[in-house]
Amino acid sequence: MKQKHSVPVQIRFNDIDLMGHVYNAKYQEFFDLARLKYFGTVLGDLISWTHKGLVIASVKVDYMQPTYLEDEIHVETSVSSLGEKSLEMTQAVYKNNGPEPVAICKSVMVCFDMKARVSETIPKDWRDKFVDFEPDLSVNQSVG
Repeated sequence: MKQKHSVPVQIRFNDIDLMGHVYNAKYQEFFDLARLKYFGTVLGDLISWTHKGLVIASVKVDYMQPTYLEDEIHVETSVSSLGEKSLEMTQAVYKNNGPEPVAICKSVMVCFDMKARVSETIPKDWRDKFVDFEPDLSVNQSVG
């Protein structure tokens, strides 16, 4: 059974624009927070952001509904495809426990050696952790 990784996010007054809703760039901060929590849960100490980690190669966000200061939101995160050196992550923001997302983010992340500054193959122990957490995960040779 596929697990859902969900992170509640507090909307702050400075997240709101002149129109009274959450400014679109703030969603990327919500996605970043949830992404880090996901990796902490799934990979734990295996990932090191100073030695070997994942860098974003591509991001696409679709906005379906506005979100306001008084809304309660959470971000659901999953790895939707796992390649040799990259993975695709899908994230969705939901508000007030509604069934439909208010924003969806698709990002491609590349495994990266931070010291050598080169991409490299996603380690087998990481791959095993992703598949253990998400048994229905699509495993490809390349996603990006």
